[in-house]
Amino acid sequence: MQTLPKSRLLRFVEQAFHLAQRTVARYSSKFSKQRYTLHQHIVLLCLKVRKNTTYRTLLDELIEMPRVRRAIDMDELPSPSTLCKAFNRLDMAVWRVLLNLSVMLLPTNGIVGIDASGFDRSHASKHYTKRTKRTIQQLKVTLLVDTRSNAIIDVHVTTTRKHDSKIALSLIKRNTEDVAVLLADKGYNDQKVRALACETGVRPLIKHREFSSLHKAWNARLDADLYGQRSQNETVNSRLKRKYGSFVRSRHWWKQFRELTIACLAHNLDRSL
Repeated sequence: MQTLPKSRLLRFVEQAFHLAQRTVARYSSKFSKQRYTLHQHIVLLCLKVRKNTTYRTLLDELIEMPRVRRAIDMDELPSPSTLCKAFNRLDMAVWRVLLNLSVMLLPTNGIVGIDASGFDRSHASKHYTKRTKRTIQQLKVTLLVDTRSNAIIDVHVTTTRKHDSKIALSLIKRNTEDVAVLLADKGYNDQKVRALACETGVRPLIKHREFSSLHKAWNARLDADLYGQRSQNETVNSRLKRKYGSFVRSRHWWKQFRELTIACLAHNLDRSL
């Protein structure tokens, strides 16, 4: 019988498993029951977001996926509560490292666009919203996207109305080695952003707010072809919302930051296949 080729799903699992092995230890503690590894938990959580499903449904589908189970050395399936606890236990820092490693799987050119978009929330923590006296309708998500392969280099998530220019400062500082040219719209037109970019060797290609004829002249001198690549950010934002749907499910706002980061990781892994 002819051997079946590897599906995209199987290659996705293998890539995620390889990144997990490079990022975290096999077990969370020496006192662990050592029934399942952190590598397996990470892969299953990535699969959950990629398939936009629930823990229970995912585990039910895995019963009929022997090749996927063999790829991650899983002889038996965990319970849904085990995966839920694993998601709560894994810190945001782990997912950020995985996201950074996933960028290495894709070809990049250093021409990076930055843009923010609102992501709807499925649920909200009643205790949090009541204590802070606010109603959170959306999460503000800022993506740093390489224009060559649409790789998401970094992500910033907030529930506040923090200005774009302040968010850009932290993203530039974290990713100076990956950014050669920064493409941004007028919302990021701030002298601090331009100064930090120049200090770190980044060329800022940011449109000016047109308050005078001089600002219009500066905008007219921008490299139109290069600046036009900024539209890749809108493409990636649209893809995340369309492909992963309402993946922001957690009742607690801080867990939704992790879910969005996992979605960005799944996006990069999909692009690398």
